[in-house]
Amino acid sequence: MTPSLPTCPPLVRTATIPADPEAAFRRFTAEMGAWWPLATHSIGQGRAQSVEMQPEVGGRIVETVAGSEESVWGTIVAWEPPRRVAFTWHPGHEPASAQDVEVRFEPAGAGTLVTLTHTGFERLGKDAKGARRAYPMGWTYVLGLYAGRRGVTMRLLTALTALVSYLSRRRGR
Repeated sequence: MTPSLPTCPPLVRTATIPADPEAAFRRFTAEMGAWWPLATHSIGQGRAQSVEMQPEVGGRIVETVAGSEESVWGTIVAWEPPRRVAFTWHPGHEPASAQDVEVRFEPAGAGTLVTLTHTGFERLGKDAKGARRAYPMGWTYVLGLYAGRRGVTMRLLTALTALVSYLSRRRGR
């Protein structure tokens, strides 16, 4: 009998965007390459050229690295503009270890409340707890860039460095 892996709690992060849900959805999906921090949060890092989210169920999230090399980060499993997009998430990993990410866009006053929920860390096996500890600061940073906030505290930078180190170790396996 195989022991079951402990489940990790969902990771939820929010950001308020000063735009309507249609514009917020478009920025997150169609304009991902304009705000995603490729230098620190990608497979190719310094060699990364772009990232694109293909706009349909079954579409992929693809990073292009210098030399036209591609790295698939995940696959779109729900495409409901401007309310919701959901995708598998496995940058630098095999698809079998993919986690799930859902992003919801809800009107909030003159803007949009964006809620990102990341689940399925247990699919990373023995690396699940480490990934679950690293991702909160990573998603906070990424959503901050998405929302147009560029300031980074030293604590956040330290956590990001840990996440990049973790992903680099995983990629080297």
